[in-house]
Amino acid sequence: MARTSTLTYKAVQVSAAGELELTERPMTDPAESHVRIRVEACGVCHTDAASVHPHPATEPGIVPGHEVVGTIDAVGGGVRRWKAGDRVGVGFLAGHCGYCAACRHGDFIRCENQPCTGLQVDGGYAEYMIARESGLVSVPAGLSSAAAAPLLCAGLTVRNALLHGGVTPGGTVGILGIGGLGHLALQYADKMGLNTVAIARGHEKEKVARRLGADHYIDSRDAVSAAAALQEIGGADLIVATISSGASSSALIGGLATNGKLVVVGASDEPVTVSTGDLIGRGVQVLGSLTGTPAENEENLAFAEREGVHALVEEEPLENAAAAFTRMLDGQARFRMVLRP
Repeated sequence: MARTSTLTYKAVQVSAAGELELTERPMTDPAESHVRIRVEACGVCHTDAASVHPHPATEPGIVPGHEVVGTIDAVGGGVRRWKAGDRVGVGFLAGHCGYCAACRHGDFIRCENQPCTGLQVDGGYAEYMIARESGLVSVPAGLSSAAAAPLLCAGLTVRNALLHGGVTPGGTVGILGIGGLGHLALQYADKMGLNTVAIARGHEKEKVARRLGADHYIDSRDAVSAAAALQEIGGADLIVATISSGASSSALIGGLATNGKLVVVGASDEPVTVSTGDLIGRGVQVLGSLTGTPAENEENLAFAEREGVHALVEEEPLENAAAAFTRMLDGQARFRMVLRP
């Protein structure tokens, strides 16, 4: 059992009323197979909203945040790979168990006993956090903490979506939505040698999209449909849908080339619809992609460091977490928000 001490640390938790509040928590020693991390930066992600809601006053308020970078300052029993002083990251998946049916088949992403950071276990809106060792990611020295944090979730999500698409250099990829995920997807696609098409509503983001690596820009509000515009440049071998709109994703299926793939990473309650003609006649595939493993995340960070992929961020102190969260939720943030304790 984890021990507590008289020392305390600052954390931002969800209050019973469903609001973010700054509080003091007692310092806890890490349990078996866990470490304690001194947080240096934590990204603010749209998925954090899933934890921000009213709850009974008897229920402890969760600490959100799953794009965490920091330094280990204490290790629990049984921890073998990590030691105090190691610089690590924690993403959305908080660490697989290693023994469930999914883990036995090597599918660590869908581990049956894996909590989500900031949803089922406390996350990184805090000065310290406890993390399971199997969920830790080694962070390269060449990436600052604020730069690395958004890559642990947003970056990994879009990079793996591109890899799952199986497009070779020179292939055409469309990136739907140029926001917190999309602006990173453009960079990864460009650095992978892909013919990159940015797709967004209006021309406001065209300049920044081209600066981030877009070879083409399509305004989805133009008279010519985005699907038709994609076909005019030969069709997309892959489309990565980063926005939470099933209808917008569905509308682009006509822009796929033969045997093209639509990979959805923006979660939505709306269905994605595809005709049997597209599935059978044109060989179209519709897939979903959920983040990745810690090992894949280390490859992701190494790629970003080597190729110069960087998130466009606004930094705020931990005390301003509520305001930063609101800016992200309202779409006012400049792509990504990062909290600094």
